Amino acid sequence: MSAGPSSRMEILLVEDNMEDANVAIQALRGKVPCRLTLVCDGAEALRFLRREGEFSRVPQPDLILLDMLLPKMAGHELLAEIRADDCLQHIPVVVLTASLVHRALLQREELHVDAFMTKPVELLKFVEVVKSLHRAMLTEFVLSIA
Repeated sequence: MSAGPSSRMEILLVEDNMEDANVAIQALRGKVPCRLTLVCDGAEALRFLRREGEFSRVPQPDLILLDMLLPKMAGHELLAEIRADDCLQHIPVVVLTASLVHRALLQREELHVDAFMTKPVELLKFVEVVKSLHRAMLTEFVLSIA
Protein backbone atom coordinates (compact mmCIF):
# COMPACT_ATOMS: atom_id res chain seq x y z
CA MET A 1 0.00 0.00 0.00
CA SER A 2 1.25 3.39 -0.82
CA ALA A 3 -0.41 5.20 2.05
CA GLY A 4 1.13 5.59 5.47
CA PRO A 5 -0.93 6.47 8.53
CA SER A 6 -0.96 10.21 7.90
CA SER A 7 -0.94 10.24 4.11
CA ARG A 8 -3.83 10.35 1.73
CA MET A 9 -5.37 7.43 -0.03
CA GLU A 10 -4.59 6.90 -3.73
CA ILE A 11 -7.85 6.21 -5.60
CA LEU A 12 -8.23 5.19 -9.23
CA LEU A 13 -11.66 6.02 -10.64
CA VAL A 14 -12.41 4.10 -13.84
CA GLU A 15 -15.46 5.83 -15.31
CA ASP A 16 -16.32 6.94 -18.86
CA ASN A 17 -19.37 9.03 -17.90
CA MET A 18 -18.12 12.47 -16.84
CA GLU A 19 -21.33 13.27 -14.96
CA ASP A 20 -20.95 10.10 -12.83
CA ALA A 21 -17.24 10.79 -12.38
CA ASN A 22 -18.00 14.31 -11.16
CA VAL A 23 -20.52 12.95 -8.62
CA ALA A 24 -17.87 10.60 -7.19
CA ILE A 25 -15.22 13.32 -7.09
CA GLN A 26 -17.53 15.82 -5.39
CA ALA A 27 -18.71 13.20 -2.89
CA LEU A 28 -15.14 12.48 -1.77
CA ARG A 29 -13.83 16.07 -1.81
CA GLY A 30 -13.06 17.13 1.75
CA LYS A 31 -14.49 13.93 3.27
CA VAL A 32 -11.74 11.41 2.56
CA PRO A 33 -8.07 12.38 2.40
CA CYS A 34 -7.24 11.16 -1.08
CA ARG A 35 -5.73 11.83 -4.45
CA LEU A 36 -8.09 10.66 -7.15
CA THR A 37 -7.00 9.77 -10.68
CA LEU A 38 -9.64 9.40 -13.39
CA VAL A 39 -9.23 7.14 -16.41
CA CYS A 40 -12.01 6.73 -18.95
CA ASP A 41 -11.75 3.18 -20.30
CA GLY A 42 -10.71 -0.30 -19.24
CA ALA A 43 -7.62 -0.50 -21.45
CA GLU A 44 -6.31 2.80 -20.08
CA ALA A 45 -6.99 1.58 -16.53
CA LEU A 46 -4.97 -1.57 -17.14
CA ARG A 47 -2.04 0.45 -18.54
CA PHE A 48 -2.27 2.71 -15.46
CA LEU A 49 -2.33 -0.23 -13.04
CA ARG A 50 0.60 -1.92 -14.79
CA ARG A 51 2.47 1.41 -15.02
CA GLU A 52 2.94 1.17 -18.77
CA GLY A 53 3.86 3.98 -21.17
CA GLU A 54 2.76 7.41 -19.97
CA PHE A 55 1.80 5.86 -16.62
CA SER A 56 5.29 4.55 -15.77
CA ARG A 57 5.67 6.83 -12.73
CA VAL A 58 2.17 6.78 -11.23
CA PRO A 59 1.57 5.52 -7.69
CA GLN A 60 -0.22 2.23 -7.24
CA PRO A 61 -3.78 2.93 -6.08
CA ASP A 62 -5.00 1.87 -2.66
CA LEU A 63 -8.55 1.61 -4.00
CA ILE A 64 -10.19 1.19 -7.40
CA LEU A 65 -13.67 2.59 -8.09
CA LEU A 66 -14.78 0.66 -11.16
CA ASP A 67 -17.65 1.29 -13.54
CA MET A 68 -18.80 -1.89 -15.29
CA LEU A 69 -19.82 -0.43 -18.66
CA LEU A 70 -16.57 0.81 -20.16
CA PRO A 71 -15.26 1.26 -23.68
CA LYS A 72 -12.32 -0.81 -25.00
CA MET A 73 -12.43 -3.31 -22.09
CA ALA A 74 -15.52 -4.02 -20.01
CA GLY A 75 -15.34 -3.63 -16.24
CA HIS A 76 -15.65 -7.37 -15.57
CA GLU A 77 -12.78 -8.04 -18.01
CA LEU A 78 -10.63 -5.45 -16.25
CA LEU A 79 -11.53 -6.94 -12.88
CA ALA A 80 -10.53 -10.41 -14.13
CA GLU A 81 -7.13 -9.00 -15.19
CA ILE A 82 -6.69 -7.32 -11.79
CA ARG A 83 -7.58 -10.47 -9.83
CA ALA A 84 -5.26 -12.62 -11.97
CA ASP A 85 -2.26 -10.31 -11.47
CA ASP A 86 -0.17 -11.05 -8.36
CA CYS A 87 0.88 -7.39 -8.12
CA LEU A 88 -2.67 -6.02 -8.34
CA GLN A 89 -5.02 -8.60 -6.81
CA HIS A 90 -4.71 -7.16 -3.29
CA ILE A 91 -6.16 -3.76 -4.29
CA PRO A 92 -9.73 -3.31 -3.02
CA VAL A 93 -12.29 -2.74 -5.77
CA VAL A 94 -15.65 -1.02 -5.41
CA VAL A 95 -17.90 -1.68 -8.39
CA LEU A 96 -20.20 1.13 -9.53
CA THR A 97 -22.97 0.10 -11.91
CA ALA A 98 -26.49 0.96 -12.99
CA SER A 99 -27.43 -2.70 -13.39
CA LEU A 100 -27.84 -5.44 -10.80
CA VAL A 101 -27.09 -7.94 -13.59
CA HIS A 102 -23.40 -7.15 -13.11
CA ARG A 103 -23.45 -8.48 -9.55
CA ALA A 104 -24.62 -11.88 -10.82
CA LEU A 105 -22.01 -11.82 -13.59
CA LEU A 106 -19.19 -11.11 -11.14
CA GLN A 107 -20.40 -13.84 -8.77
CA ARG A 108 -20.70 -16.33 -11.62
CA GLU A 109 -17.15 -15.52 -12.76
CA GLU A 110 -15.97 -15.64 -9.11
CA LEU A 111 -14.50 -12.15 -9.31
CA HIS A 112 -14.22 -10.77 -5.78
CA VAL A 113 -15.19 -7.17 -5.13
CA ASP A 114 -14.95 -5.35 -1.81
CA ALA A 115 -18.18 -3.42 -2.28
CA PHE A 116 -20.91 -3.11 -4.86
CA MET A 117 -22.83 0.13 -5.38
CA THR A 118 -25.75 0.66 -7.73
CA LYS A 119 -25.98 3.94 -9.66
CA PRO A 120 -27.19 6.46 -8.98
CA VAL A 121 -24.98 6.13 -5.95
CA GLU A 122 -26.31 7.24 -2.58
CA LEU A 123 -23.66 9.81 -1.69
CA LEU A 124 -23.57 9.23 2.08
CA LYS A 125 -23.34 5.47 1.62
CA PHE A 126 -20.64 5.89 -1.04
CA VAL A 127 -18.49 8.10 1.21
CA GLU A 128 -18.94 5.69 4.14
CA VAL A 129 -17.78 2.73 2.02
CA VAL A 130 -14.63 4.61 0.96
CA LYS A 131 -13.99 5.79 4.54
CA SER A 132 -14.41 2.23 5.81
CA LEU A 133 -11.88 0.91 3.29
CA HIS A 134 -9.51 3.76 4.22
CA ARG A 135 -9.78 2.86 7.92
CA ALA A 136 -9.13 -0.79 7.10
CA MET A 137 -6.08 0.21 5.07
CA LEU A 138 -4.70 2.31 7.94
CA THR A 139 -5.35 -0.48 10.44
CA GLU A 140 -3.55 -2.96 8.19
CA PHE A 141 -0.61 -0.54 7.90
CA VAL A 142 -0.37 -0.07 11.67
CA LEU A 143 -0.57 -3.83 12.30
CA SER A 144 2.12 -4.49 9.70
CA ILE A 145 4.62 -2.23 11.48
CA ALA A 146 3.71 -3.38 15.00
